[in-house]
Amino acid sequence: MKIEKFIYHLAAIGLFILASLIYFNPVLSGKKIHQSDITQYAGMARQVNDFRKETDTEPYWLDNAFVGMPSYQVGVRYPYDFIRKMDAKIRFLPAPAWTLFLYFFSFYVLLLTLKIDWRISILGALAFGFSTYMIIILGVGHNTKAAAIGYMPLVLAGILLCFQKRYWLGFVVTTLSLSLNINANHYQMTYYLLLLGAVLGIVFMLDAIRKRKYTNFLKSTGVLAVAALLSLAINSTPILATKEYVAVSIRGNKTLSINPDGTPKEQTKGLDKEYITAYSYGISESLNLFAARIFGGSSAEALDSDSDAYNVLVNQMEIPANQAKEIIKSLPIYWKDQPLVAAPAYIGAVIVFLFVLALFLVNGKSKHWLVTASVMALLLSWGKNFPALTNFMIDYFPMYNKFRAVSSIQVILELCIPALAMLGLSEFFSTKTSSDKKWHALKWSFVIVGGGALGLLLIKDSFSFSGPNDGYYRDQILGFELMEAIKEDRKTLFTTDVLRSLGLVLGAALLLFLFYKEKLKQNLAILLLGGLLLLDLVPVDWRYVNKDNFVSKKTLENPFLPTQADQQILQDKGHFRVYEPSLGMSNARTAYFHNAIGGYNAARPAAIQELYDFHISKNNLQVLNMLNVKYIIQPDESQQQIALKNPNANGNAWFVDRLLIAKTPNQLIKMLDTINTKKIAIAAQKDTSQPFQVAKKDSTAFINLADYKPNKLTYKTASSTKQLAVFSEMYYQNGWDAYIDGQLSPHFKVDHALRAMYIPKGNHKIEFRFEPKIIKIGSTITLAGYGLFLLLAIGGGYFNFKKHSISS
Repeated sequence: MKIEKFIYHLAAIGLFILASLIYFNPVLSGKKIHQSDITQYAGMARQVNDFRKETDTEPYWLDNAFVGMPSYQVGVRYPYDFIRKMDAKIRFLPAPAWTLFLYFFSFYVLLLTLKIDWRISILGALAFGFSTYMIIILGVGHNTKAAAIGYMPLVLAGILLCFQKRYWLGFVVTTLSLSLNINANHYQMTYYLLLLGAVLGIVFMLDAIRKRKYTNFLKSTGVLAVAALLSLAINSTPILATKEYVAVSIRGNKTLSINPDGTPKEQTKGLDKEYITAYSYGISESLNLFAARIFGGSSAEALDSDSDAYNVLVNQMEIPANQAKEIIKSLPIYWKDQPLVAAPAYIGAVIVFLFVLALFLVNGKSKHWLVTASVMALLLSWGKNFPALTNFMIDYFPMYNKFRAVSSIQVILELCIPALAMLGLSEFFSTKTSSDKKWHALKWSFVIVGGGALGLLLIKDSFSFSGPNDGYYRDQILGFELMEAIKEDRKTLFTTDVLRSLGLVLGAALLLFLFYKEKLKQNLAILLLGGLLLLDLVPVDWRYVNKDNFVSKKTLENPFLPTQADQQILQDKGHFRVYEPSLGMSNARTAYFHNAIGGYNAARPAAIQELYDFHISKNNLQVLNMLNVKYIIQPDESQQQIALKNPNANGNAWFVDRLLIAKTPNQLIKMLDTINTKKIAIAAQKDTSQPFQVAKKDSTAFINLADYKPNKLTYKTASSTKQLAVFSEMYYQNGWDAYIDGQLSPHFKVDHALRAMYIPKGNHKIEFRFEPKIIKIGSTITLAGYGLFLLLAIGGGYFNFKKHSISS
């Protein structure tokens, strides 16, 4: 590399650092971004973090949420996880500025690999990093998703290097970047990257077949296959552990074939289709890629004092101006079909225009895989609005049914569109491109995009501007006059944002026209285009993620404040669970202070979710008793949270009189409606086929929890007869071992979710230890993966050096 190019690249990196710190400037004063998902994560991770701090070991199990689950998805630290340490070391900027820098840098490298000039590559990097979706996921706390997306362009760069016959460099870049992507622990994004890589590979394969040149394709494919396998090996511990757990989570195979109301349940090997497609982009809604608030923006969009809603609040409803200004900060302006939208997936009017320009100017494999992947992502993001394709993917495509929020596949589109846009811009500035071709592309791109914007304005009145929840807001919360005003504001936003996008397209077309007419030098044209890009994207980003999202470090370290009810419960030093009905199963506030039956995790245990759906949500106290719920937090008449003590909680463990056998899991879960869980337990026939009844009761028999740790529980028992003990702990066969007086002993599942085992007569010490074998297996594979990678990297580097030395 020439020293001049090296300086240019350093300057680009410096610009990316500066842009990241300027956008997230509160980090310079020590503030932290407040992220709703990270707040929930803090509740889930509290117990694990405390245990790690006290013992300097990893529990691999948490008991403060969902009656217990493996901690594999809650910031776990595995042995030999050097790639995680590498990721931590290269995070030289405070969060989330670091992730924004990663967006910039990673995409910059991809564009350089596509042989795009460094100046244009800077524009593309800024366009990718400031794409609204990339910013909003940082605002809400999807940090693992953001990191996985950030490494995507580097993986693509590694793949392309291999196809460019730079095998050694491609191998190293692909292995490391893919390892980092997988280690980010957002497998849905890695899965989408796999789909994108498959599209790229198919395009290159077809090109090799067409040209009858197979050698490079086969070599590249072989190198990439080794890189992918090593990346999997390096991350084998989390992958294997997650795979093992997912089978019994809500993302695994269904054990029940009925719904809570008794109707047949859709049988899938993953998530339910309704759950998978709840977040589906509307077909017309995809226009917000071009005009941000064409469908209202976010579910709680902020308006200004010129809005119709503000005027109604002040002039008709006679609400004080200061209160009205607060109300219009979060009105339901979004009016399409998704349940909740934090921000539109806006990629920029300028980028859309340049993308269309590229369709006229760019030819070859790069165009084919970028366009194909963009179309694929757009169609799949429509989800239930394009059921033929979506249902096919869910039913037949491997692992597609393991992921929800299909709209998030638009990350592929948000990567491919700016990449092709920069290829088009590169061709437009190239002296090799004919003048006629440039003019043809510029003219028709402006006609298509500009004409499309004008067309939207002409058909504006054909839209209803009514959302699916408007009736509820009108009747229950806002009233008729305010909802009518909100509809007028939706129309206004539609018009103003389409006009804004049209103006930006006009500005971009004018700059390119002036360059075409040789009225602007290339450097100035690129600089002005960069300014236009930032003017296009940053104000939209700033609308949703800005300095108001930042709080003091102290506030972030204490995400939840204890209520009077929490303080009352914390006085009780026993081991029990707490239930807060108002939070349901999708909030980790309770888990931050207590051992809860709820929590916050997209892969929570299926058993507890099913118990909630069938029984807990219907206030089945017998089920709450068996889950050892000692306190229930509810509001009193003044809406103050109070802790109601449940005197009938079964405790940590108890002896039952009888064990009933249910023929099916369906029968078992329905039987929980009719039994006293303190006296009777139910097992499915597949778990144990032997019913049990105490031959002779022992009124002095007892079983007590003697010592508690999340990953080790010790009980003391005494009885003059054989007993069946039920333990109020989540049954999980992949790691929990039971011991009686130090001897490994069998235990089995009862009551749909809990553990049980037979205890012989006499005095005994019972231990449950979480000893997941999968961690040891994964750690061995991980070490082997690192060793093989180093061997191949060093060996390949040596031969690569020798080859270049001989050729020079």
